[in-house]
Amino acid sequence: MENRSLNFMKATAPFELPPLPYSYNALEPYISEKTLSFHHDKHHQKYVSTTNELIKGTEFEKFTLEEIIKATAGNAASTKLFNNAAQSWNHWFYWNCMKSEGGKIPKGRIKEAIDSSFGSYDNFAKEFSTMANDQFGSGYAWLVMEGGKLKVIKTSNADNPIVHNQKPILAIDVWEHAYYLDYQNKRQDHVMAFINNCIDWEFAEFNLK
Repeated sequence: MENRSLNFMKATAPFELPPLPYSYNALEPYISEKTLSFHHDKHHQKYVSTTNELIKGTEFEKFTLEEIIKATAGNAASTKLFNNAAQSWNHWFYWNCMKSEGGKIPKGRIKEAIDSSFGSYDNFAKEFSTMANDQFGSGYAWLVMEGGKLKVIKTSNADNPIVHNQKPILAIDVWEHAYYLDYQNKRQDHVMAFINNCIDWEFAEFNLK
């Protein structure tokens, strides 16, 4: 778990596209091999490649991806770099939030934290799905830790909880390229498939540390 979770985040430039933590067909029928290969090999690769191009010859070559994101957030002159660096990070995190035969009711510390913060898993699932479906346009829904409590939030485009002093625990990508090949405009079906069948609760629990 630790190598899968942290190696990419500790690296400095040039960044390399991290491989998926499972095979391209591991999430079928909920997320197809075609969607995963296109999303990972094209979209994610483009964000990583563009980040490398933008930081070449700059001070950011010595920064980790998270350091770049924090340094460029809210800086209009660095919007392009922020968007590509944050999307490189967001996609890495999103891949790790899923596994084959995932979903179901969580156990252990993450379940205790969810029950404490939301009252029950069902309340969490309802709030999380609503947040994901209500995100207007491209973005993400997140389970984050803030002030010692879990909460669900949504962000637009490349925005990321780490620039808002929130610790990401779980995320779902609701950009259209994440689901359109499989679900067309039925985002709600994509969201429920993710919640019920794809979430890697071990990764979420690891992020509580």
